[in-house]
Amino acid sequence: MATETQTPVIEFRHVSLWFDEKLALDDISFDLGQGEMVFLTGASASGKSVLTHLAMGLLKPDEGQIFIEGREIVALDESELVEMRGRGMGIVFQEDSLFTGLTAYDNAAYRLDEHGVEEDETEREVLEVLRFVGLDQDAEKFPEELSGGMRRRLEIARALIGWPAIMLFDEPTSSLDPISAEKVLDLIIRARDIQRMSSIYVTKKLHEIPYLATHHAIARPDGTVTINDVSSKIVAAPRTKVMVLDAGRIVFTGTVAEFEASTLPALTRLTRADNGTTFSDFYTPDPWDKGRRPKETILGR
Repeated sequence: MATETQTPVIEFRHVSLWFDEKLALDDISFDLGQGEMVFLTGASASGKSVLTHLAMGLLKPDEGQIFIEGREIVALDESELVEMRGRGMGIVFQEDSLFTGLTAYDNAAYRLDEHGVEEDETEREVLEVLRFVGLDQDAEKFPEELSGGMRRRLEIARALIGWPAIMLFDEPTSSLDPISAEKVLDLIIRARDIQRMSSIYVTKKLHEIPYLATHHAIARPDGTVTINDVSSKIVAAPRTKVMVLDAGRIVFTGTVAEFEASTLPALTRLTRADNGTTFSDFYTPDPWDKGRRPKETILGR
């Protein structure tokens, strides 16, 4: 939990949500501290994606309160929510949400265009983030011209525009092969540590949790970035904790070591091959949409 003198960047207080008669989340209370990464896991339909949508203000709870950097968001109107997201939040959805008719550059620039950022500043920020994810040489390509791993990196680039203080990752490697997935994990580590982001990382791939928890990125004086295993004692371990959802309830919160040692039935079920995990079909609205979407044509810069 965050200290009394430090306001959590995200805080849920007794949050519950129903879809018709189905209880999706039940009395959820937790916080995300500044500079912390919370690993959120659980079986399919346990409420993981619903929780991230609540944190972005894409859904509103039936009960409870949600605070973003100390500001209660339940009562905010849509324009205020769009401003809050654009100012300091980013999300990478499980599903592909790229605009197929836009180039990589224009996909990454979309949020800035929506907020009326000047063209020169937009170009600087877009090229910076495309270089960060290794796509600066592919700026004029369309999503169909990119590999699955490259498209995922472009999704991350779009979310990282403006270097938001809060990042939500909803199973960002779910559809990737192992090599592409590792590249994405390293990219997330770099963003988390170099940009000092607070984040919630949703995953059903349990091997990702210890990897993200035991690797830390550092920037060298020459501008290069290295990722080191904390066992090398070159870097300190990142601030992390694990939270497990089961049927809409939090059944575990603790360290990665405590998670790995736990014998709770809800946790041991996650380690079995027959845990029934499937891709979510949860509808994903555009969190930065102001009532319009880009046309499926090439937009000029």
